[in-house]
Amino acid sequence: ARTLAQVSTTTIAQSPTNTQSPTLSATPAPPTVTPFQPNTFTPTASITPSSTPTATFTETPLPTLTPSIPNAAAITGISGRWPALSLDCEARSAVDWAAYFGTPIDELAFFNSLPLSDNPNKGFVGNVYAPWGQVPPADYGVHASPVAQLLRAYGLKADAVTGLSWDALRSEIAAGQPVIVWVIGRVALGTPVAYTSTDGAKTTVARFEHTVIVIGYDETRVTVLDGDWVYQRSVNDFLDSWSVLGNMAVIWND
Repeated sequence: ARTLAQVSTTTIAQSPTNTQSPTLSATPAPPTVTPFQPNTFTPTASITPSSTPTATFTETPLPTLTPSIPNAAAITGISGRWPALSLDCEARSAVDWAAYFGTPIDELAFFNSLPLSDNPNKGFVGNVYAPWGQVPPADYGVHASPVAQLLRAYGLKADAVTGLSWDALRSEIAAGQPVIVWVIGRVALGTPVAYTSTDGAKTTVARFEHTVIVIGYDETRVTVLDGDWVYQRSVNDFLDSWSVLGNMAVIWND
């Protein structure tokens, strides 16, 4: 009986007793997946770029260049005759000037077509047969305006001017256009005289009022046609004589 009890005890004693708790392997948690969230587009205020100012260019006009006046010029192909009457130098100059521009006019026909007046700016003053050298209201002559007006009646582009400058006169000659000018005597010195006609108009007259045609110039001299006589005067002498009646002239006006 002891033997059996020992065996049993032995057997029981030999049965292994597992006193160690089992080790549990941790199972990794599945990754947390965030569900897909679509991007929500929040519109922002549209910024309109400010317009870039465009430079404005103002076109500056180029200066007008005045053609230079040559130092010398001469007109050919013009001729004259001596006046038929004592005081009709203006008529003679007018018909010689007209002939140069291709319009022949009889001197006496031209003179007889001029109006008569005691105002030389409106018509011929006095008796054409009288001696030269008087002033209105005595026998005198006529100024530029009635002469130009009658020339226009013949179809010529004539203009009466006063205060014409030396440069403007030279420009006319350089362009081949002779100019009738009112001077004193044979382009000599003179004295202006204030005069009031019966119509109340005031004007300047002078003894030995005369007309010639300027046909050339250079740096020192001026060439004129006086009837059938061509001669020269110094620029200074010419300007002094021409100035007495206010640089009066008849020019061709295109």
